[in-house]
Amino acid sequence: MSVKKPKKLSIQKAVSALKILDPELVTLLDAFKIDDLYPETDYFKSLTRAIIYQQLSGKAAKTISDRFVALYSGKDYPSPNDVLNTEHKILRSVGLSNAKANYIKNISQAFLDGTVDYKNLDNLSDEEIMEQLLTIKGVGPWTAQMFLMFTLNRPDVFPIGDLGVQKGFQQYFKLNKLPTPKEMNQRAKQWKPFRTVVSFYFWKVVDGPFEW
Repeated sequence: MSVKKPKKLSIQKAVSALKILDPELVTLLDAFKIDDLYPETDYFKSLTRAIIYQQLSGKAAKTISDRFVALYSGKDYPSPNDVLNTEHKILRSVGLSNAKANYIKNISQAFLDGTVDYKNLDNLSDEEIMEQLLTIKGVGPWTAQMFLMFTLNRPDVFPIGDLGVQKGFQQYFKLNKLPTPKEMNQRAKQWKPFRTVVSFYFWKVVDGPFEW
């Protein structure tokens, strides 16, 4: 399910702009080095892997992911057809929950029936892509936003529902409690069109150690 490669996301270009847009971010942006992001082209792999990794530690998720791929010997990654032709109990046998096995099949069906216009996806706006992805049962706003950020490298996504972004925002701005969505959106207006990059830095704050 590979397609034309979208452009990489230049972190340095975004950082230079953000320092002018909001000087209060300078300390944050100087604290860490983040490499440029290069887009993934296998959208099916990216989405199904996101489902596998949901709510699991990285190590546990990788184990399940490796077992899932191993079901399809001789292939780097299964196709939507491969998954749909796999019995539910076989998918469950690699450690997938009942729900996740269903969600992966839902994604497979969406790629085959045109619900996800994967050949044209990078020509669509963030909103149009979200709209397509959210029609798939099992793909929620967070998964769709991660897809925009890490797969397509869209520069202006701000996942206010992500706990890591919330905690990074709270720690950096020295708030007594987690910020409300309204507070986050209000402050983030001045970070457009590079809110994705600010999110990356907030995650770094949480991963720390760093004292503000």
